[in-house]
Amino acid sequence: MSDPRPIGTPGAEGSRAGGAGVSGDDGGRQRSWTVLELLSWTTDYFKRAGIESARLDAEVLLAHALESERLRLYIDYEKPVLPAERDAFRELVRRRAQERVPVSLLLGEREFWSLGFKVSGDVLTPRPETETLVEFALSKVTAGAGPSRDANEPIRVLDIGTGSGAIAIALAKELPHANVTATDLSEPALQIAAENADCLRQGERIRFVEGDLFEPVASERFDLIVSNPPYVARRDEGSLPKELSHEPELALFGGEDGLDVIRRLVAEAGAHLSPGGWLGIELSPEQTETVEQELGRAGFTEVERRFDLAGRPRVIGARWPAG
Repeated sequence: MSDPRPIGTPGAEGSRAGGAGVSGDDGGRQRSWTVLELLSWTTDYFKRAGIESARLDAEVLLAHALESERLRLYIDYEKPVLPAERDAFRELVRRRAQERVPVSLLLGEREFWSLGFKVSGDVLTPRPETETLVEFALSKVTAGAGPSRDANEPIRVLDIGTGSGAIAIALAKELPHANVTATDLSEPALQIAAENADCLRQGERIRFVEGDLFEPVASERFDLIVSNPPYVARRDEGSLPKELSHEPELALFGGEDGLDVIRRLVAEAGAHLSPGGWLGIELSPEQTETVEQELGRAGFTEVERRFDLAGRPRVIGARWPAG
């Protein structure tokens, strides 16, 4: 890494450092950088670039470049970093700071529900707040979603717009006797979801089908339907974090007000729920009241909110009448 100054500062133009200039030249000799020095320099650079999680991102990317665990960074903090490792790290830092590529896409993986998922630009990166939807679903199964049934009869679960498969796979892991179906309009997304299911030993437990919303399950009914649909308002596109430009628009935007897909879900879900079945939808907090009204008009009962770790309404749940 030939220049410790970020691009845009005097003398750094044309440097391959790309902001991660973590090598220097001292009288013709290449400077040796330790793990701690790299972490400190990169954290400062990320902060200047406006990255809020600067220290965390620096740690995760350096651990990845060193093929190490994050904890090892502080055990080996005085260890010199090899030139090849610096080169790999520099490129990661450049893409994170200048192109605003999310860390998950740089690594090609993201943790969700304590499980490791492969991610790419073809799927929405699983986020912690979506675990609220998984928690909602599990609570309804425990409470007895759907009609009364024999204890040995499997519950039928549908995940609409599965993306990476995170929700469907998490539910399959937690509900070993459930029949889980996952749909998506994107064939590349379904391929990644299937790969994740196989890697997490749930490939034989989940049926993946391609199609728009309920189209591929037109004649079927389920005890529990969950969805993290596209709900970002197109009118807000200009104010979104640059990182979102690396995720698929199909999974992000739900029309001008963000509610196009949610309205369809609410309107069509009743025809695919068993009596007493539950619907759970992730949404943006400011959409909560509108969606509650839509659910009431569609004939749902027992409408409830679930809150994420920040205390914001993140999931709306509602029950289809039992009789």
